[in-house]
Amino acid sequence: MPSIRNICVYCGSSAGRTEIYAQAARQLAQALVQRGIGLVYGGASVGIMGVVADEVLALGGRAIGVIPEPLVRWEVAHDHLTELYVTQSMHERKTKMAELSDGFIALPGGLGTLEEMFEICTWAQLGIHNKPCGLLNIDGYYDPLRTFLDHAVAEQFVKPKHREILMIEEAPDQLIERFQRFDPPPLGRWVTEAQT
Repeated sequence: MPSIRNICVYCGSSAGRTEIYAQAARQLAQALVQRGIGLVYGGASVGIMGVVADEVLALGGRAIGVIPEPLVRWEVAHDHLTELYVTQSMHERKTKMAELSDGFIALPGGLGTLEEMFEICTWAQLGIHNKPCGLLNIDGYYDPLRTFLDHAVAEQFVKPKHREILMIEEAPDQLIERFQRFDPPPLGRWVTEAQT
């Protein structure tokens, strides 16, 4: 795989219940900056989004935000970023983030975080991109989701090779190292002849 210049980080505009999530965001920021990898994220200055961006900037790294115009006030757009793109819609936001990024990581977050990560994994399944996707499973946050995905495989709604698209690690260093070794698997058709 070509070298990773930027990684998109999906995360919450809320801080979460405990400080452990902010600590994990700072650790991810440190891991990115240490490797010279830029941050692409949702452009807000609040919640975990603000924490990861602030830490990247404090360490001298690149933080690129992408935020839809309607959310500039709601999510409080960060005004000290390396670059800030303001889009007209959520669809444009997600497309721009994907274009700017060489990989995708989800920190703990809510419905928006899950929606963004599942969409980008679906794009990989469909062959729209061949970039690595991963979850940072902080303090077991994504354990129930891991169980559900395994259940979806067992029930034959998700193929094992598509389940493997989403890497899951507990530490930023481990996940980024997997990204740097990532060799996109040949996924082939995602719908069998019997399903068409």
